[in-house]
Amino acid sequence: MDVSTLDNARLDAPAKIPFNGSPKPTIGVEIELQIVDPQSHNLKQGSVEILERLAAVDGALDHVKQELTQSTIEVITGVCTTVDEAMEDLATSIRHVYSLSDELGFTLASAGTHPFGQWRDQKIFPNDRYQSLVDRIQWPARRLLIYGLHVHVGLSHGEKAIAVSNALCSYLPHLLALSASSPFIDFEDTGLASARTKIFEGMPTAGLPYRLSNYGEFQRFMNTLVRARAIESIREIWWDIRPHPGFGTLEIRICDAPSTMHELASLVALVQTLVVALDERYEAGVPMPVLQPWIVRENKWRAARHGLDADVISTNDGDHAPLRTLIPRLVDKMQPIADRLGCGEHLAAIPGQIETGASYERQRACFERTKRLPDVVAHVAREFRESVDAMEAPTAAVRTNGAAS
Repeated sequence: MDVSTLDNARLDAPAKIPFNGSPKPTIGVEIELQIVDPQSHNLKQGSVEILERLAAVDGALDHVKQELTQSTIEVITGVCTTVDEAMEDLATSIRHVYSLSDELGFTLASAGTHPFGQWRDQKIFPNDRYQSLVDRIQWPARRLLIYGLHVHVGLSHGEKAIAVSNALCSYLPHLLALSASSPFIDFEDTGLASARTKIFEGMPTAGLPYRLSNYGEFQRFMNTLVRARAIESIREIWWDIRPHPGFGTLEIRICDAPSTMHELASLVALVQTLVVALDERYEAGVPMPVLQPWIVRENKWRAARHGLDADVISTNDGDHAPLRTLIPRLVDKMQPIADRLGCGEHLAAIPGQIETGASYERQRACFERTKRLPDVVAHVAREFRESVDAMEAPTAAVRTNGAAS
């Protein structure tokens, strides 16, 4: 059911929003990529041309989509059962986009922001929904020159989705710090690991999710906002974690776009493993570990500001510890579940990635060497392409038509 059909719902008879649950922890991945000029390394308005070319290829548009600005292209998977399957699906589509981009004189880069691309110079994709969004929200929408990673994990019913979401908020700083890739914007170092996070919070329904008590409260929330014409559908609730009733998933949206496929795979593995761990805890009737909302908010800020160097609050009593210590401990704790899910190798790579440095650290190191932001973009673009090339070309793409998970 499209939630937009709730427009005429009466408050005394709220419309039901079915949660199309999944019996297995299926995965869907969506990544927003920058379209870049390989010479100037500035953003290019290329999505219309890319999508026009893809329209001639049967089924190609199922996995490559437009986004708000024409300098962004979104690549999504179908419904996958393992991290390896999702990565194979994603890599197949990205290779196809690279092939077309090469012909058109573009390249791709993956990071939460572009260091010097100007939002004022961007063209909105010619789509009624996007134009309506910008007309309604104005400046906060026009300045959304940001790029993220979204991971869907299937859950069996809506009550579980709310409970898992509440508990998963405790791990948002871990995911944000690992993915943080947006230190530069508007020609300057912001001093943040993830400037994207703070830009996105300017949208009226973005940021941390509300602490909801059950799925019924989520339905009341959606009914109220749709009836009040604050939103048209679930697609305009841009929380860091949101239930997606139509897909039967919990969608984790906190992450910056990772700069390599290896980091992307590790993040997807960590998300799937955490959701499954909390799912199993819920099923066993064990109380869920939930931090107070003000602690969750503080921890998100610390991760956005300091990335992996953040010291975060780990208990409701105010105990705290550095993420560089907490994340490897979490990986060790989750490893048996990850091994069972078939993503143990991807999860186990996280401590090594921390030692190598997150994308925001590598970008800053590049700028320190050259003092040129175009060199930072070239570095990010090269990293991403090399990581795609390093993945073995699949013998057969695994596809499920339609939206991700």
